[in-house]
Amino acid sequence: MTYYHKTMTSPVGQLTLIASDKGLAAVLWENDLPGRVPVSNSIADIHHPVLCQTEEQLNEYFAQKRTSFSIELDFSGTEFQKKIWQALLTIPFGETRTYGQIAKQIGDPKAVRAVGGAANKNPISIIAPCHRVIGASGKLTGFAGGLANKHRLLQLENKVNPTLF
Repeated sequence: MTYYHKTMTSPVGQLTLIASDKGLAAVLWENDLPGRVPVSNSIADIHHPVLCQTEEQLNEYFAQKRTSFSIELDFSGTEFQKKIWQALLTIPFGETRTYGQIAKQIGDPKAVRAVGGAANKNPISIIAPCHRVIGASGKLTGFAGGLANKHRLLQLENKVNPTLF
């Protein structure tokens, strides 16, 4: 499969957008761990329609003009990971869920740690909103983009829904 990429500047740092011909495959962080999201070599293409649409919608999100995304997604992972990533897509803007709540949602309440592992491998950050998943105590926990960026994203959404914290 051929992948295409472009970078964009955002309030949470430089993001690398990666797409296939099927849809958006990844949103990677500026300081992402190498190999966290296994995407084969990609070709720079600043005009790829999926990448342009993604950049436009992310800019609208950061400008507080968008609360949901309408981009075709191309998740690549295990069936379990895909189940978790699909569950992430159901978390409404301005709300949070715990890892335990996600585990219950997928019908496996004992899979809390596995949910955390899958969330960590989420290739499509922000759009598949793993930043909305928090610890059972209500504290912010691991996030590929760093806890400061997780906090920024939740604050951005909190401006729309002040009851988040």
